Amino acid sequence: MAALFDYEENRETASAAKVRALEALLIKKGVLGSDSVDAVLKHFETVAGPFNGARIVARAWVDPAYKRRLLDDTPKAIAELQFPGMTGAEGEHMKAVANSESVHNLIICTLCSCYPWPVLGLPPYWYKDPVFRSRGVREPRAVLREFGVPIPAEKEVKVWDSSAQIRWFVIPERPGNSEHLNEAQLAALVTPEAMMGVALVPAPPATEGI
Repeated sequence: MAALFDYEENRETASAAKVRALEALLIKKGVLGSDSVDAVLKHFETVAGPFNGARIVARAWVDPAYKRRLLDDTPKAIAELQFPGMTGAEGEHMKAVANSESVHNLIICTLCSCYPWPVLGLPPYWYKDPVFRSRGVREPRAVLREFGVPIPAEKEVKVWDSSAQIRWFVIPERPGNSEHLNEAQLAALVTPEAMMGVALVPAPPATEGI
């Protein structure tokens, strides 16, 4: 990731300490139950997270008809997979867009940090950074290049602005040398960054005999 969007190594540690202190205070005052925060964390570890998005992408890669349905009516297509936790928690109005040989998509939120939690989990720090949010609109090619994703001049870059009304995510291009992989193996290649448009899905290593 570009140094511009890096943070001090102790930022998450410091934030976690503040959260624990706030949690202890709220529990002491009776605002929260002792297990409330643990329940929320468990939800994002087991129910809503990038593992859902990866499975959706993998299904779109292996099933062109499903991909068309996903692009036409994203919530309805996701519902076919019967994942839990796909409504509420910023998952009400999700919309997928697909990268292709001619188009690369980038997801941002210029207003704050709207994000499709059920398919991508919680947003990283840099997604909320005002610098990323503003530069992603003004100079998306430069931002992508800093993330290690140079986009050829002949390839169109589309920027999608998530909001309270709609939350976008990207179906990245399927990598080469992946024809021998099954759906679960394909899903393991997909990262949250690829579904945000700031990374590509790397090709798996060549397998002898394939």
